[in-house]
Amino acid sequence: MGSPVFFLLLSFAFSFPLSSSALIAISQGTSISVEKPDILISPNGDFSAGFYSVGDNAYCFAIWFSNSRTVVWMANRDQPVNGIHSKLSLLKNGNLVLTDANKLNVWTTNTFSLSFVQLSLHNTGNLVLCNVDGVILWQSFDFPTDTLLPQQLLTRNTKLVSSRSQSNYSTADYGAVLHRRLTLDYDGNIRLYSWEEEGQSWVVSWQAIQKPCEIPGACGANSLCSYVIGSGRTCSCPPGYKMNNRSDWADGCELEVDLSCKANESGFLQLSQVDFYSFYGNDFGNFFNYTFDQCRDLCLAACDCKAFEYNFNVYYGYSKCFPKTRLLNGYRSPDLNGDVYLKLPKSKILSLPNPLEEFNLNCPGDGTIQSGKNRTQKFMLWFACGVGGLEIISFFLVWRLFIKTEKSLGVDKQAYDRAAIGFRKFTYTELKKATKGFSEEIGRGAGGIVYKGVLSDNRVAAIKFLKEASQGEGEFLAEVTIIGRINHMNLIEMWGYCAEGNHRLLVYEYLEHGSLADNLSANVLDWEKRFKIVVGTAKGLAYLHEDCLDWILHCDVKPQNILLDSTYQPKVADFGLSKLQYRGVLKNSSFSNIRGTRGYMAPEWVFNLPITSKVDVYSYGIVVLEMVTGKGPSRSVHAIDDGGEAEHKRLVTWVREKMKKVAANTSLLEEIIDPMLVGKYDIFEMEALVQVALQCVEADKDERPTMSQVVEMLLRQEKVSDVIFDQCSDECSLMAY
Repeated sequence: MGSPVFFLLLSFAFSFPLSSSALIAISQGTSISVEKPDILISPNGDFSAGFYSVGDNAYCFAIWFSNSRTVVWMANRDQPVNGIHSKLSLLKNGNLVLTDANKLNVWTTNTFSLSFVQLSLHNTGNLVLCNVDGVILWQSFDFPTDTLLPQQLLTRNTKLVSSRSQSNYSTADYGAVLHRRLTLDYDGNIRLYSWEEEGQSWVVSWQAIQKPCEIPGACGANSLCSYVIGSGRTCSCPPGYKMNNRSDWADGCELEVDLSCKANESGFLQLSQVDFYSFYGNDFGNFFNYTFDQCRDLCLAACDCKAFEYNFNVYYGYSKCFPKTRLLNGYRSPDLNGDVYLKLPKSKILSLPNPLEEFNLNCPGDGTIQSGKNRTQKFMLWFACGVGGLEIISFFLVWRLFIKTEKSLGVDKQAYDRAAIGFRKFTYTELKKATKGFSEEIGRGAGGIVYKGVLSDNRVAAIKFLKEASQGEGEFLAEVTIIGRINHMNLIEMWGYCAEGNHRLLVYEYLEHGSLADNLSANVLDWEKRFKIVVGTAKGLAYLHEDCLDWILHCDVKPQNILLDSTYQPKVADFGLSKLQYRGVLKNSSFSNIRGTRGYMAPEWVFNLPITSKVDVYSYGIVVLEMVTGKGPSRSVHAIDDGGEAEHKRLVTWVREKMKKVAANTSLLEEIIDPMLVGKYDIFEMEALVQVALQCVEADKDERPTMSQVVEMLLRQEKVSDVIFDQCSDECSLMAY
């Protein structure tokens, strides 16, 4: 049975204003054509099937991964059909047939059934033709092309044949057929073997993983794998651990002494050039901008924490803390730069003879030299401690002086935690008091409710109470720090946050003129203000997409999320909430839930295509059309066709058709303009703005410009309008009449 997310996606698909739709299955007597590109979608949304473009006016019926559009199977790879009158039909006799423009059969399943038959795409990527009794008449898994999917069998009667090139999907000349086998070997590596007649032996033609230590579980849990040239892969136990089974490394290692839950009884042993890179060991969480001491204390406080990794990224200027509850896929190599801090009982650490050197990958060759080296190291260590102590004392004195200076200036610290980027942490009680018990609501959306409040320093703030609070405080602070670091005149400023228990709140600057939606409905925006808002909003989105240290999509651009200050300068709000509420999925450009507001959503959301910055470009284009026409996208436009009949059309379709007529008669431009603006706008800016908006709402994301390109086009038009205005005489008027 399909998931609720999938049926929600389908409900959007059938209502979405495009010529194509998503289908669960096709039954007898129906077809899928190139001209109306309907697609089959698997219940989980992972796979899609339909006509896939392989060249100019050339199509193959194919199956592909929905997100990446990577093709995994083709019906007619050697005989593409053209884009007119070609279709895939499920005939009433149960036969599935692909016909070209001349109605000639290009491909067929050669099936027959007197009972009800339907074609559907399974979650595995298998395209299945079955009857009412569930009997499979035909399935794509029995006829692979160049790809093998999980659960798909490669038998002695089937074969994989490569394509001629990356862009030419037709079958290549694969020459003589060799005896081959694909084997998952005892060491966990998958290898492809070919039979060599001359030597009468199996030869490895390919293997999945080249470095043996990168094979998951190569040496078992709590162990370390290292690769030494000449001797190959070796396994070992870290200090404080011993082998579970001396005859089999697959059983890994175990602690010699049990760990205590008491923090004062445990310590850490630094293991250099070591990494435990398994995903499953990171289930405790990843924490950004934690100090080393905070990371260490986090692991000490958790009974099930066995180690932690800590590193500081100099280039990006932030630290990462990775506590680990499981030590899997341990790997040590001189090429690794990271360190692991192994949690052990203090008594065990003290009992180790010289743990840091005992564990070194490069064993010393001369004991006398090593002993001398130890004396030098001890001297350097004491010297460094002395210098470090003086630095700490100096820092303490400077800090005390700084505190006194702060107090003398009358700055009220109130014991607040301050982030390095300047915004602060608020208490829940403080924000509740500022909003008078969250009594004055000024807005709400999918992310939460916004309240107006007055802070203790008399600043008026907009305080957003987030609905979802699945993150811990450390992870939430890491994300807020990233968003709070963003500074742009067209992005709303964040002043701080609150994270107590399940409460997650964000504190923003309050903007006097409210949202663009409120101002549009109140008819208070003249053309100059609207054009200023259009340009400023584009600049803010371009900054998020291209100039931020962290790549951020908005995912819900709409008039309600564009706020206006006292000078009607626009500031984009609610950016970064996809990071706060859907952390982890953004970076993969894949969302498990549809985001955005109906009417402003790009087609990619509906058809489960990869989500990129172009979804924001599409939404921005809809907002611009709404500002120009005064009509919202959620309702159809009442129009009169050429025959004088009344009809209802989508906003984008209506504007696009009108602009085709405007090309022949400029005076028709006023038919799409908000009545409030008639006779009061710059005709050159208006026409250019509508054209830019129509480019932004192209169905194909590759046809849309980037936000930086939008800014460039708008600023160029602004300069052109200024030049024309300067050249006009007193009798010349730019205003439409």
